[in-house]
Amino acid sequence: MICAAGIDLGGTKSEVQLFDQQWRQRDVRRDPTPRTYPELVELLATQVHWALERAQGSVPIGLGAAGLLYPDGTSFTANLPVKGQTLLDDLIRSAGHSVTYVNDCRAMALSEAIYGAGRGYTTVMALILGTGVGGGIVQHGRLLPAGPSGTGGEFGHMPASALVAQSNGLPSRPCGCGRLGCAETYIAGPGMSALALHLTGEQLTPEQIVARRHSDEAINEVWAVWVSFTADLLLSLVQVVDPDVIVLGGGLSQIPGVCEALSKGLAATQIRGFGIPRIVLAEGGDASGARGAAMAALAAGGSQDHA
Repeated sequence: MICAAGIDLGGTKSEVQLFDQQWRQRDVRRDPTPRTYPELVELLATQVHWALERAQGSVPIGLGAAGLLYPDGTSFTANLPVKGQTLLDDLIRSAGHSVTYVNDCRAMALSEAIYGAGRGYTTVMALILGTGVGGGIVQHGRLLPAGPSGTGGEFGHMPASALVAQSNGLPSRPCGCGRLGCAETYIAGPGMSALALHLTGEQLTPEQIVARRHSDEAINEVWAVWVSFTADLLLSLVQVVDPDVIVLGGGLSQIPGVCEALSKGLAATQIRGFGIPRIVLAEGGDASGARGAAMAALAAGGSQDHA
């Protein structure tokens, strides 16, 4: 029996998955993400109808997507054609069915805390390291609810370490949010490339940096600075939340040895004599985002509340 459906909306694909009462994936549909807003709303409505048809009845449906919703319902995101649009309202109107919106990083956090690398821990923090940086916090199996600002989990928009920047002669870089000096401007994938350009003068992708970090002294320094920036962000999060475990997801989490490097970096920045949480890789893969969105929808009773 299908208990809920989740849509994982990304910059390149939109995937809807159906889950049974044991949260096992029962069906899946994947489509390329359209480049225009009207086409995107149409596709998402089609995926909602597909899910309802396959479920053979009404089920809670969650939408996990990058970015935030302003209080007036308009979307704020850099990687989808929805900025300034009322995506959730337009989708509900087009589909004729309630949909629960949840930030994709928070969706991953919920999924990993209950059925992934964070299961068995009381307080789980998820950190996505990809084209952007974000995360979520789950405590006692429940996602921390959104507060009055709705910006909880936007870890990438915390300030980058001034000490690391000054020590390496790095300027404050403009961020897509409109501010200067956000952590993701040096920690996200494009930020790692910006580090390489500033420190070596070379235009390099994260993949090229990783491939050369052990054989090229200058590139190894780029890697070391990236680890320092990321470890400093982790320290700030640990000193606020003190999670039992930090679960890493996103493309940069697949760098070989990243958990070990960040654990070492975090331990070096922590107050002397105090411990650090475990840092582990997400286990859910492509299923985490959709499953977390479905779980948020079920918890919300299928309403359009923002998880």
